[in-house]
Amino acid sequence: MALFTPSPGFLRRTGMKRSRFRFSSCLVLTLTMLLVLVPVGDLGLARDWETVFAQPYAVADVADAVGPAVVFIKAEFQAVAQRSSPFMDPMWFFPFPQPGPRESAGTGFIISEDGYILTNQHIFDPPERLEKIYVSVLDYEEPFEAELVGYDYDLDLAILKIDADNQLPVAKLGNSDEVRVGEWVVAIGNPYEYDHTVTVGVLSAKGRRIAIQDTERGQMKVYENLMQTDAAINPGNSGGPLLNLKGEVIGINTAVRAAAQGIGFAIPVNVAKEVVDDLIHKGKVVRPWIGIGYLPVDDSVREYFGLSSNTKGIAIVDVYPDSAASKAGLRVGDVVIEVNRKPIEDADQFREAIKGLKPGDTLFFIVLREGRERLVKIVVGEMPR
Repeated sequence: MALFTPSPGFLRRTGMKRSRFRFSSCLVLTLTMLLVLVPVGDLGLARDWETVFAQPYAVADVADAVGPAVVFIKAEFQAVAQRSSPFMDPMWFFPFPQPGPRESAGTGFIISEDGYILTNQHIFDPPERLEKIYVSVLDYEEPFEAELVGYDYDLDLAILKIDADNQLPVAKLGNSDEVRVGEWVVAIGNPYEYDHTVTVGVLSAKGRRIAIQDTERGQMKVYENLMQTDAAINPGNSGGPLLNLKGEVIGINTAVRAAAQGIGFAIPVNVAKEVVDDLIHKGKVVRPWIGIGYLPVDDSVREYFGLSSNTKGIAIVDVYPDSAASKAGLRVGDVVIEVNRKPIEDADQFREAIKGLKPGDTLFFIVLREGRERLVKIVVGEMPR
């Protein structure tokens, strides 16, 4: 049933056919009824969509709440004749400007009232040439001189410490495991030193892996399990927070695809939460380390080491000096067939057997060496930085 019947004069003036008018009016009526009668949640729309349109100042509220905890960081380095960026892969850039051989800049956020700040490690690379770090906090006229308390190259995370007379504002850490693809996100940072710039987008994907050539160290820097977002992340955003609409930090902004628009990456905040205590109290992330290189035993490994055709396990192909394996007497060519009474037939079983180890834990390997089984006791060590 039509809402009303158009007059012939109305149809002549608008040039609209009666059938087209009926279709349009029915479509409008249907959409109106859906919006009025059906709750947003029942349509399967994201809860954040409802928040943004029902609360037009939701993003502004997040910026107001978290902005005071976001800081601007400037690092100064010893002058060298030539200092190339350690990350010169043309496909990627890390969001911090490099105005010259003596400076780098980025963003961080305060995680404790007494002045601990979470940010990216690459802002301070190489640390052996680092001279001073300055941190600017909102509503403080002068920057603070900061201490690099701890850092981890592999995770690209660092902790700074500043001393203030008053308690400092703190950014609340959320749960990155609970975020959903398509969820609205907010980035706050200092792109090109325009402090406290706010950008908005969505969480585009989770679990991304990227690899960037580190020319200074002569190796690839690999990031695992990153969050991808289309919120604008520009030079200067490195180390800044990626936030949900509750104002909780869900990621640490890290890298941008230089040849694309709207492709930025952040480290999940849960990764940082697992290592913050180590970085604060030990200056590094403490990882267990046995100190071996190994391969699963296949036909080529059996032929190389002269093993029988039914041999299974993992073959040790490298033993690192001063490692737990070296101290325990493991050798290249040993075949691990059992770990703590668990049979080892392939690399997956070996990784499962040593999962969850801590430095100081004891392992008992049964290895094949020169055709005989030997028991080897290993005290798990700590991976060097």
